[in-house]
Amino acid sequence: MASAWEAEGASLDWGLLLLASELEAAEELGEENKESPGVDGPEDLAADTTAAHHKDSCVYCNSKNDRKPKFLTEKALQEMLDSCEKGGSFSPVIRTLGEVFSSVEALKHSFCKDRPEAQVSDSSTEIEKHDRELSEKEIHKEDELTVDVEAVRRSYAALFRHNNSGIENALLNGLISLSPNVELELRYHCAYQQDPRYLNLFVVILENPNLHSPEYLENALPLFCRAMSQLPIKAQARLARFFSGYSTERLRGLVETIQQLVTFKVLSGSFSRLHLVNDESAITSAAKVLSIFYIASILAGEVELGDTDEPDVSLQRRRHGSSESDDGQERKPTPLQVLEKEVGVRVINCRCPLLPFTDFHNEPLNEQLEVDKDYTYYKSQLEDRFSFLNYPFILTPATKSLALYYDNRVRMFSERRMTVLYSLVQGQVVQPYLKLRVRRDHIIDDALVRLEMISMENPADLKKQLYVEFEGEQGIDEGGVSKEFFQLVVEEIFNADYGMFIYDEQTHMYWFNPSSFETDAQFKLIGIVLGLAIYNNVILDVHFPMVVYRKLMAKKGTFLDLQDSHPVLYQSLKSMLEYEGDVEEDFMATFCVGMSDLFGGSSTHELKENGNNVPVTVDNRQEYVDLYADYILNKSVQKQFNAFRQGFHMVTDESPLEEFFRPEEIELLICGCPDLDFKALEESTDYDGGFTRESQTVKDFWELVHGFSEDEKKQLLMFATGSDRVPVGGLSKLKLVIARNGPDSDRLPTSHTCFNVLLLPEYASKDKLRERLLKAITHAKGFGML
Repeated sequence: MASAWEAEGASLDWGLLLLASELEAAEELGEENKESPGVDGPEDLAADTTAAHHKDSCVYCNSKNDRKPKFLTEKALQEMLDSCEKGGSFSPVIRTLGEVFSSVEALKHSFCKDRPEAQVSDSSTEIEKHDRELSEKEIHKEDELTVDVEAVRRSYAALFRHNNSGIENALLNGLISLSPNVELELRYHCAYQQDPRYLNLFVVILENPNLHSPEYLENALPLFCRAMSQLPIKAQARLARFFSGYSTERLRGLVETIQQLVTFKVLSGSFSRLHLVNDESAITSAAKVLSIFYIASILAGEVELGDTDEPDVSLQRRRHGSSESDDGQERKPTPLQVLEKEVGVRVINCRCPLLPFTDFHNEPLNEQLEVDKDYTYYKSQLEDRFSFLNYPFILTPATKSLALYYDNRVRMFSERRMTVLYSLVQGQVVQPYLKLRVRRDHIIDDALVRLEMISMENPADLKKQLYVEFEGEQGIDEGGVSKEFFQLVVEEIFNADYGMFIYDEQTHMYWFNPSSFETDAQFKLIGIVLGLAIYNNVILDVHFPMVVYRKLMAKKGTFLDLQDSHPVLYQSLKSMLEYEGDVEEDFMATFCVGMSDLFGGSSTHELKENGNNVPVTVDNRQEYVDLYADYILNKSVQKQFNAFRQGFHMVTDESPLEEFFRPEEIELLICGCPDLDFKALEESTDYDGGFTRESQTVKDFWELVHGFSEDEKKQLLMFATGSDRVPVGGLSKLKLVIARNGPDSDRLPTSHTCFNVLLLPEYASKDKLRERLLKAITHAKGFGML
């Protein structure tokens, strides 16, 4: 970050540019005067009339003391443009714009609502009178800005309608001169605290429709973002509330402008491991500015009101945006969490933002980001080190999943190191891994019994690296064995014979069985398995509705969640809410819920006291719907889900999972991407052992694979990688390796699932390759040593 002297020097440099602009305008006027020297012809009279009319009508110029700051209004600007157009010279407008847009005092008082009259008394300046009248009218409310946005937009439209390069240069150079001064005032002089109208100038600048042009992206907009990033948190919150009133198109335009700046700086910069994107102030400042628009989009979206948090004391710490660091000290909340708290809204409470979450992702930045370095900055929390993980909205799920992978690995190595130190001190041999030895035919009994013992005796062992061994098999777990272990466990857990979950034929999803005979310990162990899968970077084939992931993040299920989890019930309750007839007579419903179990038994539950005798009417139908949804999604499965969530958080309680990811992204993290894009897999695949992209066997392989059915493609993924799930970010993130395994032979293809390596003999024909490959992927099961 530049020092105060450097910033002042920059201000002087941009001031010279402004001066050059003014000289250019003066030369333009001088050339006009030279055409008729010494003669007061029609042109001279017109120029004199223009200047005189401009000086009389402009709020900016009619002060007796020209050195004092003044301001612009829409009316004065329009009159000035009209008179300049008649006179044939825009020099007065160019000069005025340059001076106003390079002055903090002038700009923050320009284009205000309920502006005062242009006349000024001898005892006060324009701004003093403006301040007094605004104070008298009590315009400055907590979240209301005094700038008239519509007037600003009309003024910009009027300016650019003339297509005058001098006007455009005046605005550009004015912003270049203004920004360093704003940065200094905000950083060292608490300018916003002294005058809340300081925010007006940011709105005026951001409404400039040319901010996205290359001229601004090079210097002016980066300087402006650096200045805007210095705003205190209360000012950022006020701006977020203000921009939340923008239309979708207007807010998207602001976001796209800042995103263009980030993309331009990423692509035009020269970054490496020694010079990171984190060190580029233009990019980091733009990310901070984007956070204001991000919160504005949340505020303008569909936000759940009221208390929708789970009443679990153990999760209060997560709700308030704090967690413990590795040394046991409480982490400071991130800047985004602080802004959320100041505004009074949480991202998780937003069902649908004004702009899609993906609008805030920046692909070039994600590709250039050194995630390991950024994660180090995130953990260090040093003020002079910027981490994009503190602003996760700009990162894609794939980038954030890589950061989570680093976090999990660091914890694994930490547990391993502590285990070694403990064994040295105590003189006892301690297992540095979470080792599970299971029988393939009794995988549930062996795995869950072992995990139950660990969870009761030493829960910290769950944070060790998982190592699975199948009894009677030679496979060494370098990742592939664990993948198959989780796959088999999930298949067994969701088997209808266990009766722990109910399968919905319409949604193809599972929900907790409220009448299950299984103990809390069983559901707790399932939660542990789910947490271990995330912790060990394994994707599972589980099918839960979105409300499960919201509840894992301490949110109650509500009526809107029924649309995903119980769509038939949702439509029935929705039709009741929208019914225009006699609800009591036509529906004949009371505040009761009828339930049936897996064995055909039925029971009735009252939603409120004496609910069986309380009819549902037009007046209380909303209450009925809310209580019905609360019972189905929360109260009826409270016992089972609390145990499930407890097991999940036994593994992930110290993870930044909830800080990085939204519920839908956690689902993506656990279940993987649904898109089987084998074209992307082909593009990202590497070759070894003599194979190249041009090898005939490789070409035949991809021709066959692209013709496979979806089930056959999943079998191929399972055979080659140990999982049929697509990783976050798509198959391009898989990094498959196809290696030559000798000349033509009758051997079947084999694989190293731990390393995603597929071994193919160089088969003589395409038909033989197809026959051998299908046989291998169809009958593959178990591990052995090659």
